[in-house]
Amino acid sequence: MAENLENKEIAVKVSGVKKKYKLGQIGGGTLQADLQSWWARVRGKEDPNSKIGSDQRSNGKTFMALNGIDLTIYKGEAVGIIGSNGAGKSTLLKLLSRVTAPTEGSIDIYGRIASMLEVGTGFNPEMTGRENVYLNGAILGMTKAEIDAKMEEIIEFSEVREFIDTPVKRYSSGMFVKLAFSVAAHLDAEIMIMDEVLAVGDMAFQTKCLDKMRDAANVDGRTVLYVSHNMNTIRRLCDRCIVLDKGKVVFQGDVDSGIEHYMNCKKTMQICNTYGKTRERKDIDGNIVVKQSTFVDKTNLPIFKIGEKIKLKVDFITKKEISHLAFRWTVHSSEGDRAGMATTKPIIKCHEGSNSVILTLPLDWLAPGKYYVDLVAYSVNKYGSNQLHDVINEAFAFEKYILTEENNRMEWHQSWWGYVMFPEIEVLDL
Repeated sequence: MAENLENKEIAVKVSGVKKKYKLGQIGGGTLQADLQSWWARVRGKEDPNSKIGSDQRSNGKTFMALNGIDLTIYKGEAVGIIGSNGAGKSTLLKLLSRVTAPTEGSIDIYGRIASMLEVGTGFNPEMTGRENVYLNGAILGMTKAEIDAKMEEIIEFSEVREFIDTPVKRYSSGMFVKLAFSVAAHLDAEIMIMDEVLAVGDMAFQTKCLDKMRDAANVDGRTVLYVSHNMNTIRRLCDRCIVLDKGKVVFQGDVDSGIEHYMNCKKTMQICNTYGKTRERKDIDGNIVVKQSTFVDKTNLPIFKIGEKIKLKVDFITKKEISHLAFRWTVHSSEGDRAGMATTKPIIKCHEGSNSVILTLPLDWLAPGKYYVDLVAYSVNKYGSNQLHDVINEAFAFEKYILTEENNRMEWHQSWWGYVMFPEIEVLDL
């Protein structure tokens, strides 16, 4: 499809766009939060609204979320936007959705935009699902008659007919996603913008949504911009791929080449600094902050072969003494799929201040390939409830390989065989 782009109409034109934020000055989200932050700075105290891992010394400095973006998106394209956390994906979509304005550069948009940047974007929690459909349609400039004509189709697709006249503040996150996506997909907008929102919905609904977005581009001629960490959905939906890294476009082209470029960008060295990484979870208490993780006995890239274990030294800071501390790893494949999960027993006890622990994990059953790991520090109370202290997405990455001559095994392809490499099947005499 890429070779014919010059002959297509332009849907979005981004020219020299930069977005600059001033760190530590504004942006608490509410007047109360901004006043709290200001009063903490006056007293020389820690900002109660700062993100875990942020550097208090950066007050007054600037951060370039986007640093010179040039893009052309054509009508009828389904474009995937990928990149690591902090690469600028969500910022770009907010600019395109006109949630915020660029610091420099220009954005030309030819058509109406329907966007879902997070669960329930644009919904009024006090209004019913039906009322929110009318609200979203009005925002897009549609008349009541036009919305009435679409209403039955929206309700049917959303699978929330029973609750359509219930205030959406009572909806679960999955119900929110179903209705919000249905509204965005069926109202008359020429451009659909989606930011990882389908991760909340169930598997059957995700499949239905992907089919709907694919039809929107191929059949209806609408433009779809989709951000996801799941490479399989990017492959299934998109015709073209854009890779962002540190606020810049580092690749534009076909999907498979874009994914390969992205995975090469994610190669990690022996020491992984996690202190400055953005924490996306809102339910962590911050009593533990992981500073860095270091692969033990690896002098270069963390590459493991059959029989080897991951041995990882984790350095962290605690704000108070914590008992029954545990760590959890969620292992993801290079495609973005969850390959598995591993935990420690909640037996670690740490004192206030700097602490270290060495974690080991055998990889015997893990199939060859590239993986990245979400790192979670939590504790378990006497009632069995978990308290999250720190959650770092994509904390570190590693690779497992296998030589084709080892154990007479064939070359492994994850897309064919999966992420678990079972031991050899035994043959028993009858």
